[in-house]
Amino acid sequence: MITARALVKHYGDFPALDGVTFDLDDAQILGVIGHNGAGKTTLLKIMAGLITPTSGDLVIDGVDVVRRPFDLKQNLGYLPEESRLYETMTTDAYLSFFGEIYGMSKAAIRTRRDDLLASLTLEPEGKKIAELSKGMKRKVAIARSLMHDPGLLIYDEPTSGLDPMTSRSVLDYIKGLREGGKTVIFSAHNLFQVEEACDLVLILRRGRVVAKGTMPELREAFGSITYQIFFRIPDPATFATSVGYSAYDGRYLAEARSIDELNRTTAALAADGAAIERIESHYPTLEEMLLRIGR
Repeated sequence: MITARALVKHYGDFPALDGVTFDLDDAQILGVIGHNGAGKTTLLKIMAGLITPTSGDLVIDGVDVVRRPFDLKQNLGYLPEESRLYETMTTDAYLSFFGEIYGMSKAAIRTRRDDLLASLTLEPEGKKIAELSKGMKRKVAIARSLMHDPGLLIYDEPTSGLDPMTSRSVLDYIKGLREGGKTVIFSAHNLFQVEEACDLVLILRRGRVVAKGTMPELREAFGSITYQIFFRIPDPATFATSVGYSAYDGRYLAEARSIDELNRTTAALAADGAAIERIESHYPTLEEMLLRIGR
C-alpha cells in the first residue's frame, strides 16, 4: 500500500512538485504522465528514496520513506530513464554482482539470474554489455532491478527508445509482474501503453495533480462516449443534408454524443442518400486529455 500526502519539492524557487496526493493498492500498476517538466521524474525519485521532498508524507508498505528511505531499499527495484550499466562486464557477471550486493547466496544468484534471462528472452551469449543492442541493455537493466525479487518496482520510461517489438515485449513483461503480485509505478510518453497496462493513472501539470483515476473514471471526467458515423455519398457536389460532417480518408464522418442523436443522425443521412459504412464508439484518449489540459 502506498500513501502519498501533499508532496512538495522545490529546487530553489521552482516548485517541481506542488501538493501531490494519491493512494495505490498492492499488486497494481500506476502510470504517471504529463508534459515535459510536469514533475514525473521528481515524483519517481522521491518514491524511490533518492531525493527528499521539501514537505509532505510518503508511506510505502509501512515504511516512512521521507524519514527512513534506506528501509525501503530491500523491497525496491528502480529503473532510471537512462540505463547506466557497467558495460565492460558480461551480463552474467553484472547480475551476479548485484545479487552479491543484496546478500544473495551463489546458488540463489545463479537460479534467479537464469530465471530472469529466460523470462526476458535475453541471450547475451557471453558478450560484454557494451556489445548488446539498446533493447537488450534495457532488458539487462530490468533484470538487475529484479535480482533481489522486490515487491515494488519504479520504472522511469521503461520502453523509451526501443523498437516496437522490444517495447511490446517489455510492456507485456511489466504486466506479468503485476500478475505475480508486484506493485509497479512507471512514467511513459507512450500513452497507449499507459492506457493498456495501468490500473490507475496520475496526470501531472506543473507539479500538480490535475487528474487521477482509472481509465473509465478519467474518460468520464474528460467527456463521455461519442459515436463516429462513417459514410459515403454518391455525388459530393450535389449532396445536401442538415447533418454536420467532414471529409475523412476518402469518405465522410459525422459524430453524435448520445444514442438518441446517433439514431437521428443516421436516419437523416440515409434519407439524404448517404450510404453508412460503419459506426464506431470513441472514448477520449490520454493524448486528448493531455492536449485539453495543456502545458
